[in-house]
Amino acid sequence: MIRAIRYSRNWVIRNKYYFCQNSKILFMKRFISGLVVLLFLAGFTAEAQAVLKLGHVNKQEILTLMPETDSAQKKLDKVAKDLQDQMEKMQVEFNKKYEDYMANASNWSELIRNTKETELQEMNQRIQAFQNNAQQDIQQQQAKLFKPIVDKLNAAINDVAKEGKFTYIFDVSQGSFVVFQSADSQDITPLVKKKLGITK
Repeated sequence: MIRAIRYSRNWVIRNKYYFCQNSKILFMKRFISGLVVLLFLAGFTAEAQAVLKLGHVNKQEILTLMPETDSAQKKLDKVAKDLQDQMEKMQVEFNKKYEDYMANASNWSELIRNTKETELQEMNQRIQAFQNNAQQDIQQQQAKLFKPIVDKLNAAINDVAKEGKFTYIFDVSQGSFVVFQSADSQDITPLVKKKLGITK
């Protein structure tokens, strides 16, 4: 039995901001780094601990304020809208043919009915394939647009860390994995903003 496909406007997976390309690798690096810090703190003398300088930064907050982010997001939204418009056209065409099939199938010969069913099945498969490819295209475009922005942010963080002679910098953005955060950890978010020319 051929069934109509309900079109959902949520078929495109979109994340507003792109933070990393290899989340699993970053997770393990942060985990290992955190364990190293804990081991250092457990084994160091009070004098050695004083040398250890910790800092933290809210990358998500800074990324949101970077002017490049807004521009990249608008481009990504345009790509997503074009894909969604094409998907809607395909869906409208399918629905028309499906309604025609349901209204006239009983009057058609078996050959015509089978031909129409095959046509609907093939259209269904094309719609599903387009949906899957569209999601991949969105993700690829997202990575392409946001990678230079994230690289610029990371470079600014590295510069601030070197200038301030920090031993470790932790990302405290919502959803980030932080093993350890010392009460003495310095928030370098304002310094990174200044480095990037952000005044907000």
